[in-house]
Amino acid sequence: MGNVNQMTDEQLVSQYVEGNDVAFNILLSRYESKVFTYIMHYVKSQEVAEDLFQDTFMRVISTLRSGRYTEQQKFGAWLLRVAHNQSIDYLRQAKTGQTITDDDTDANLFNDIRLADNDNIEHQLIEQQTMNSIENIIRMLPANQQQIIKMRYYDDLSFREIADSLGISINTALGRVRYALINLRKMASMYDISRAS
Repeated sequence: MGNVNQMTDEQLVSQYVEGNDVAFNILLSRYESKVFTYIMHYVKSQEVAEDLFQDTFMRVISTLRSGRYTEQQKFGAWLLRVAHNQSIDYLRQAKTGQTITDDDTDANLFNDIRLADNDNIEHQLIEQQTMNSIENIIRMLPANQQQIIKMRYYDDLSFREIADSLGISINTALGRVRYALINLRKMASMYDISRAS
């Protein structure tokens, strides 16, 4: 279909949905600067913007792969709307987190973690078995994907911190996490992790 770099956004989306990951990388390179700048405009924090940037593209990948994307408007406009929604959701949650108080009451029955029914033995066993299963499939990933998953989700590092630590670009870090998560989802489905009990 010709030089992939010269394709329209819509053609690249179609190519990606059909399994051409290079097409997505081109879309990413076309929009990463604009999307990141857009998110930074809202959140005013490099670290938060990097995480929301990642979340935005994960949402885009999920929507495209699941076939839920419809070309009712241009891809770029839709992508910025996703970024906008991620930013607004973050700001809303941050604001809520800063303003929740117990006022003058002695107990807040809706927010007291001590009242959650999470300490029964059955819950603990199921949670432990699920975590063990997840750790097992993480060990089945290629070494570089294992490393980056642990840095991101166990060590809670930002993508900037990961990139700096490994001496790679943020794009490479994003790509590795994306492929790792795709592989984890496939293996989780294969081993029925979601129904571990």
